[in-house]
Amino acid sequence: MGIAQKGIDTNKMDEKVFFREATLKLCSSLEIDRALHQFLLYIRRFIPAGQVGFHVYHRDAGIVETVAHATPAQGEAISMRIPLSTKGRQQIEERRLVRVRLIERLGDDPITGPVADRLKAWDLSAVVMDLVLEKTMLGIFSVFNNGKEKFSPAHVRLLSLLDKPCAIALTNSLRYRELKNLKEMLADDNRYLQEELNKIAGEKLIGAGQGLKEVMEMVHQVSPLESPVLLLGETGTGKEVMANAIHNLSLRKEGPFIRVNCGAIPASLLDSELFGYEKGAFTGAISRKRGRIERAQGGTLFLDEIGELSAQAQIRLLRVLQEKEIDRVGGSETVRVNIRIIAATHRNLEEMMAAQKFRADLFFRLRVFPILIPPLRDRKTDIPALTQHFILKKSREMKRPHIPVPSTRAMSRLMAYHWPGNIRELENAVERSLILERSNVLRFKAIGTEKSIAMPDPGSLTKETPDKRDEPQTLKEPLELDQVLVNHICHVLDLCRGRVEGEKGAAKLLNINPSTLRKRMKKLNISFGRKGYH
Repeated sequence: MGIAQKGIDTNKMDEKVFFREATLKLCSSLEIDRALHQFLLYIRRFIPAGQVGFHVYHRDAGIVETVAHATPAQGEAISMRIPLSTKGRQQIEERRLVRVRLIERLGDDPITGPVADRLKAWDLSAVVMDLVLEKTMLGIFSVFNNGKEKFSPAHVRLLSLLDKPCAIALTNSLRYRELKNLKEMLADDNRYLQEELNKIAGEKLIGAGQGLKEVMEMVHQVSPLESPVLLLGETGTGKEVMANAIHNLSLRKEGPFIRVNCGAIPASLLDSELFGYEKGAFTGAISRKRGRIERAQGGTLFLDEIGELSAQAQIRLLRVLQEKEIDRVGGSETVRVNIRIIAATHRNLEEMMAAQKFRADLFFRLRVFPILIPPLRDRKTDIPALTQHFILKKSREMKRPHIPVPSTRAMSRLMAYHWPGNIRELENAVERSLILERSNVLRFKAIGTEKSIAMPDPGSLTKETPDKRDEPQTLKEPLELDQVLVNHICHVLDLCRGRVEGEKGAAKLLNINPSTLRKRMKKLNISFGRKGYH
């Protein structure tokens, strides 16, 4: 129905019936867009209404936010935020005696003009109603005409009956929206924290009483304080585990521990990831999102690879350290944050600072309490415990029925290796050995060699000397003769997929009798057969 019904005399309408029916439509759903649509379809039987809307005024920002809008086709819950002019702010903030007003042309009014501009409704007239409950200004309710008929005093009178139901409907909608946002925020937090917990699940600090003894003394000193901590060390030394230990020993241990890998986030996304954004801040920002700094509220923010931050991000992070506040992307409100920052890097920040690639003021803010984590080659006494920990962890992940143990020679090989990838390389080596070796004894045959992981086709093997890339790597420390034999035999067995006899067997490549090879393997405690070399 495009206009008010013909033949209905608005002056003779039963106001009680209109009030009851219109109120029922307004309160028919907590989804304000649905309720508003049903309301419009009802009132336009008596009033030449073409559009209706709820609007909220944000005094601090001087912004009118349209939170719901309906046409005869549909209702829509939106968040259209429009800044007002100085004149418009003055008019809306002055105490107005007239709560229901008829505006002949929306485009001429300093308050409705900006809204009409967005809705392309400059030439329409409107009835505008202030919504007040308990002397508190909640917002504004607007009814635009249909562009064909004007509002009469009788129409204004009917709409003025609905000031309280409209105020209640708006209040309920805003509270419902806030509850939904809180619920979504909680679900988002739970998902995020679960992901973070999964990443560090099973990790524990090994070597606290041996290779990391001095480091742990420093950790215990700084953990109860609020001072920033800068963790230094090579890649793979366990800086994240150390940061987590500091958090768990601090007064913030009940709060979140939020990790950010500064080198893994593209520069174009870093601001929105760290500081969050408001709805509509950019294409695709369909709702407000809190950044990782805000997620760390009351807890610890761990900034890994801090040396990868862009110059602009360094400036904004400095403000966080100095002022304890942030601005979301596209936001107009400053958000106070209560967080502790732990940073980590494998880069030389002093050299970067000298080359003007890292801000000196940020460097000295972060470097209040630096902790250098030693590489694994300098704490080899921790290798047996670390190896056992990773064997247990990875065996459970792979659901192996029995937990294997490293052989004595394998442990000697692990202790002799220089570990350029540190603890991360050791963890990967354990996982690789568990995949390749199905027996209950791990020999870590790949450690100390540079051979490619992809094995060649045994049919292509000849008696020619293998390529130098497949030869055992020369270690910095000399090996016993038996260990050299073990390494070489295991290497050839790998190439032959565990086969001892035949044209494609290890004995053929080694130019030795198969039975002699088996006796030597038994003496050296090397398992044979294809079963262990799948």
